[in-house]
Amino acid sequence: MKEQVSALPDKPGVYQYFNASEEIIYVGKAKNLKKRVSSYFNKNHEQTKTNVLVKNIVSLRYIVVETEEDALLLENNLIKQYQPRYNVLLKDGKTYPSICITNETFPRIFKTRNIYKNGGQYFGPYSSNYTINSLLEIIHDLFPIRICKLALTKENIQAGKFKVCLQYHIHKCKGPCEGKETESEYKKNIEQIRQIIQGDANEISKVLLQQMQQLAAEYKFEEAHLIKLKYDLIENYKSKSIIANSVVENTDVFAFDEDENSAYVNILRISKGCIVQGYTIEYKKRMDEQKEDILAMAIVELRERFQSNSKEIIVPFEIEYPIKNVSIVTPQRGDRKKLLELSLQNVRQFKLDKLKQAEKLNPDQRSIQLLKSIQDILHMDKPPMTIECFDNSNIQGSDAVAACVVFKKAKPSKKDYRKYNIKTVVGPDDYASMKEVVRRRYTNA
Repeated sequence: MKEQVSALPDKPGVYQYFNASEEIIYVGKAKNLKKRVSSYFNKNHEQTKTNVLVKNIVSLRYIVVETEEDALLLENNLIKQYQPRYNVLLKDGKTYPSICITNETFPRIFKTRNIYKNGGQYFGPYSSNYTINSLLEIIHDLFPIRICKLALTKENIQAGKFKVCLQYHIHKCKGPCEGKETESEYKKNIEQIRQIIQGDANEISKVLLQQMQQLAAEYKFEEAHLIKLKYDLIENYKSKSIIANSVVENTDVFAFDEDENSAYVNILRISKGCIVQGYTIEYKKRMDEQKEDILAMAIVELRERFQSNSKEIIVPFEIEYPIKNVSIVTPQRGDRKKLLELSLQNVRQFKLDKLKQAEKLNPDQRSIQLLKSIQDILHMDKPPMTIECFDNSNIQGSDAVAACVVFKKAKPSKKDYRKYNIKTVVGPDDYASMKEVVRRRYTNA
């Protein structure tokens, strides 16, 4: 190992540690491979987990890259592929729904949890079913697009294989299956829908407003009214998703929170001043990883997942993120600070929900954790399974009263609640100090 480490280059890259079974147990990135890898073997580490890792290292391999950016991206790919024992583990087993625009002559738009490489365009995932259902409902109210699964190729339409359905008669579809709508007209609607999904609803609002005003000037009030209904739907959608007075255009906002065993990272994607996506992932910590490293890894993962090319990233603390042409901002005030606070609120809520779910599955787990914390703080030999709390009060030195409340396994035990009149406890003629009363009762208990 010493010979291997001494031969490492002073260049950026990714290193891999192997155990005796030739399994990858850890993957890391470095600005300088030689310095970073040497630091594992030149000293005893404070963290026990790191010392255990070093004892299990039998051999190492490395990959030299040109830049720190390449090292960060390669590290992310290798961790996802091999899931080494001592690296943080992405715990994201949920499959959230996305919106799909199919790659067809007359594209369909629908909600799906499966993503196929068939040329279709996917938007999402959306963590809220209500959000995605509301968005699809607005789209189908605004635009007469088909919901059928017919193979509407030019040959099939010209051969007259299909007939219009109920959707055509209730004006929810213009009948492309019988050639009643051209491909170019249909795809104009699809392009406007794509803009709405991406958060760019302002331009569509302007176009609709101009059309409505033009029709009203020509005294075509019925047609103007139909345009107005669409305009109102778009404005209502914008009012729910837009950030008031925001100067933020295309930005990714990240928030971070953690507990003893896991780390949580939330992303809010901002497009044209609107929040278009929100998502939170959980990492299972294997060692005492730095929060800066976990956040950088999560940023790579989430931007890759959402295919984000935003040039600005908002984070709660400074990190090393050497991606070119991307600015890292840690705001202290203003609209960006408000966005960061909103992302922090979401990640904390996700963490709380996970805790509640764990408590439902194992009600005693939370109580045991609390008792162990008390044991550590008070340097006790064992957890305090029974806790008695005394409270005393008196009125100007007379009419003294004491009460005792009891907690068993960190939960209130109402049947053990006790209230004492001091005169009853120590006798009517003996007014001992309150501490003495408590001491006597506690000793007797």
